[in-house]
Amino acid sequence: MLYKGSCLCGEITFVIEGEFERFFFCHCERCRKDTGSAHAANLFSSTAKLSWLSGENKAKTFNFNSDGHVKSFCTTCGSALPNIQMDGKLLVIPAGSIDSEIHFKPQGHIFFANKANWDNDLEKVPKFDQLPEGN
Repeated sequence: MLYKGSCLCGEITFVIEGEFERFFFCHCERCRKDTGSAHAANLFSSTAKLSWLSGENKAKTFNFNSDGHVKSFCTTCGSALPNIQMDGKLLVIPAGSIDSEIHFKPQGHIFFANKANWDNDLEKVPKFDQLPEGN
């Protein structure tokens, strides 16, 4: 498979060639902090290849305390980007950075015991196709 991806401002574009092996929602404190959300949604592959098409020089990688929590992002818009971890053995791709359709369903929630206290029964929260009137 070939997946195209980009950052929000469009200055960085890339392709991922290959298959994903894992797809998890991570609820650890670090993933919640670096996404600003309830969880990160990451795809993982030990065989797929990342190729930068444009803007690679605008990508920055942050390794929190050099302990393996790695985040790559666009220095212009801040969007999460793919990164290579574990001495080149693992490609981690933020699912939201992929522009192509992903035909691989999430396999689970990890570090679920660390989820945010407001992350409960979210399927019961009202759903809107756009910002509701008056907001």
